[in-house]
Amino acid sequence: MRRPGDSGAAAVICGLGAAVPDRRVANEQICGGLGVSADWIRSRTGIASRARAGHGVSTADLAVQAGDRALQSSGGGGVDALVLATITPDHRCPATAPSVAARLALPGVPAFDLAAACTGLLYALQVAAGFIAAATARRVLVIAADRIPSLVDPADRTTAPLFGEAAAALVVRAGERAEPGALGPILLAADGRDASAIQAPHDGFLTMRGPETFQHAVTRMSEVSRKAADAAGWRLADIDCFVPHQANARITTAVARRLDLKQSQALQFIEQVGNTSAASIPLTLAQASADGRLQPGHRVLMTAFGAGLTWGAATAVWPALNPSQHKEA
Repeated sequence: MRRPGDSGAAAVICGLGAAVPDRRVANEQICGGLGVSADWIRSRTGIASRARAGHGVSTADLAVQAGDRALQSSGGGGVDALVLATITPDHRCPATAPSVAARLALPGVPAFDLAAACTGLLYALQVAAGFIAAATARRVLVIAADRIPSLVDPADRTTAPLFGEAAAALVVRAGERAEPGALGPILLAADGRDASAIQAPHDGFLTMRGPETFQHAVTRMSEVSRKAADAAGWRLADIDCFVPHQANARITTAVARRLDLKQSQALQFIEQVGNTSAASIPLTLAQASADGRLQPGHRVLMTAFGAGLTWGAATAVWPALNPSQHKEA
């Protein structure tokens, strides 16, 4: 388990944006091919529909839209680095981030992809915080974008009902550790001994051992959430908004129960868009900010679990942000 030191400036959230494809694929549209009912899918996943990009829409397209909206929310201006969390790059080579930076008019800015699956946003935020603590950057754009349905066998009932497509982004700047928006210690971990639980080989579809993944996710997210709250000096009872990776509504319920949190504290956005992988935490933050569930001053605990296996958690007191275009792509 790694955590940042106390030296250097804090990484402070100052911008937020999201891009969600406007197309929705309802349970009724896929259940027949899976040999199950629409209610069967919803009861086991909490998903009623999933967001899907149109033909020809790339990971970079979604990332650019989310990144542009986050930059607008931050008040405009440039950044000193761009980190793109994705496991669905547009090409095996080159990375997708440089083209995203170019399309956002950020020439010369270091830009690279980071692959940590559904935990990608938290890993990318740690990288951004490291840039800031080292005084290598004053502002960093972190984007999470994934198109997991492109990896999925449409006849696999374990994976086909789960995934949507979206992107979301945060701008973080150098600031003080006590100010609103400052990220608390970001706790990250990985264990490759169970990597085969969720994997997508180069020449095949994504596979997942469902029950095993469920148990790993609940256990790991519960443990790391407690440690992150403790590292921030918070009691779990003091948390206003719990924002877990939106993998499965049953996982969210189980983790919240282990943490003795009320279900009202756990923010969810999976019902309408599905599991959007690395984008799910910032996408949920964007939606909750837009609909009023997330307010300035709220204590926010974020956690994720994904392939690798990877997991992590982080905290922040939510800042007052400029409105951004929380619209569908």
